[in-house]
Amino acid sequence: MPSTNRTTREELLTQDIKRLHSLGYAQELFRTMGGFSNFAISFTIISVLSGCLTLFYTGITTSGFAAGSIGWPLVTIFVVIVALGMAELASAYPTAGGLYFWASKLGGPAWGWFTGWFNLIGQVAVTAGIDYGLAVSIDVLLNAWFPSFPATLGSVLAIDPATQWTTLAIYAIVLILHAILNIFGVRIVAILNDVSVWWHIVGVLCIGGGVVVATLIGQQFDGAGFAAHVASQPLNSAGTLFSLDPKYNATGFPIWYAFLLGLLLAQYTYTGYDASAHMTEETVGAETRAPWGVVMSVVVSAFAGYILLMSLLAAAPDLTKAAGYINPVLYILESRLGHIIGTLFFALAVGAQFFCGMSSITTNSRMIYAFSRDGAMPFSNTWHHLDRSRTPRNAIILAASCAFILAIPTVFNFAAYVAITSIATIGLYLAYASPILLRIFAKDFQPGPWHLGKWSKPIGAIAVIWVICIALLFMLPTANPITPVNFNYTPIVVLGTSIILVIWWFVSVRHWFKGPHIQGSAAELSEIERQVGEALHVDTSIEQGLAGGQ
Repeated sequence: MPSTNRTTREELLTQDIKRLHSLGYAQELFRTMGGFSNFAISFTIISVLSGCLTLFYTGITTSGFAAGSIGWPLVTIFVVIVALGMAELASAYPTAGGLYFWASKLGGPAWGWFTGWFNLIGQVAVTAGIDYGLAVSIDVLLNAWFPSFPATLGSVLAIDPATQWTTLAIYAIVLILHAILNIFGVRIVAILNDVSVWWHIVGVLCIGGGVVVATLIGQQFDGAGFAAHVASQPLNSAGTLFSLDPKYNATGFPIWYAFLLGLLLAQYTYTGYDASAHMTEETVGAETRAPWGVVMSVVVSAFAGYILLMSLLAAAPDLTKAAGYINPVLYILESRLGHIIGTLFFALAVGAQFFCGMSSITTNSRMIYAFSRDGAMPFSNTWHHLDRSRTPRNAIILAASCAFILAIPTVFNFAAYVAITSIATIGLYLAYASPILLRIFAKDFQPGPWHLGKWSKPIGAIAVIWVICIALLFMLPTANPITPVNFNYTPIVVLGTSIILVIWWFVSVRHWFKGPHIQGSAAELSEIERQVGEALHVDTSIEQGLAGGQ
């Protein structure tokens, strides 16, 4: 039996390398990732313990309970549809270029180039959103343990310079740690990605189950050992949980509009599952395992996230007080579980956020590596370079540096953080939708072993319509009246970036960028692999002409 397993694995590796050769690329990255690990990195980046808790405040100050109880399942339906469309393409084109490569093959260099840049911008923004959110959570946790630690948070109107500079410093330290782990601890990162799945599941059960059980115990025993002011407060009823209550609406807009704004809570959480596609050149059996990684990371996150949100909302003693507390999730945890257990469970969420940011840097660097491999970025040779451990070190440093720069405005305006999450959501989903749209109209598309059959085009059409809707929604004002403090800068960044990219394309890029290019003949690809230290060599004599994507 062991011999059979080794043979099967070697056969899969051989098939993977041949398929990569047919796309025009050599096997430069280590291909050691299994199906679970491929799923784990997307699940980790989605991270319900990061996205749900980081934007919990945004959700409850728009439509209260409904942001989670109704908004989460509504968004989930459409995100699963988008994930299905992406999974089919990941099977057809298993390369680290992912979305950029798909769009290039289906629509030409221009589509590929614009898709790649929106994907890159979205990934940088999502890394910034994750790690800055982590920095805020660390600040809050340290303040809970050491009250003198600055942490005046919760309102864009209450900017405390000491807090903002401290948070930015923590953010810088976090990014440096994540970069170091990705550069020097490749094997450690791989292990931590797998550990992260169970960390998230345990964290959801502890936090979600803990507050519900504590509420029931507090009600049964009149709150012995719990905070007196909420000891006898029962779980919120179903009628409360599924209601659109205007009293929680802090936007100044009608409740229906506030509810739509609250969808950002779920939509931002459901980002980053393109990681499974970007890790295909490091995944064994990528043509089938990467698609399942894309889809299952969303499906498992859907259940875990809903359990988490509904538990917190059901156990919330007072959402209005929660919104005014230093952190609404910490308020619920401390109210129901007490200071010690409450802060320890909050620390579980902080740990999950750390894993999330680490994995985000990983997939961001792979996208940069693949995009620059085809000369699509300035100084492409620098970002495509691999170190002796076959790690894209320079791309990792670039990803972390750009994420840090993007979050600097938060020092002066905390509303910039919400804008970062919107930019991440819009940038990534525009990149997700572009190749799906092209797939609908492609006449010569050859599906991989994982495909949707006759459902491909209907699913693709729904996915594209949904992305257009949320892209427009998250560029709209988020507060009324509109002031320089609460102004939504997302449309300025997104539209401004689009204008720059269009000008750059017509003035320069279109003259020299021709899309994905073949690195060489079969023999030349094998030579590249020999130089980087790839142990498995395929028989180049039986490889026919490289189709470069078919």
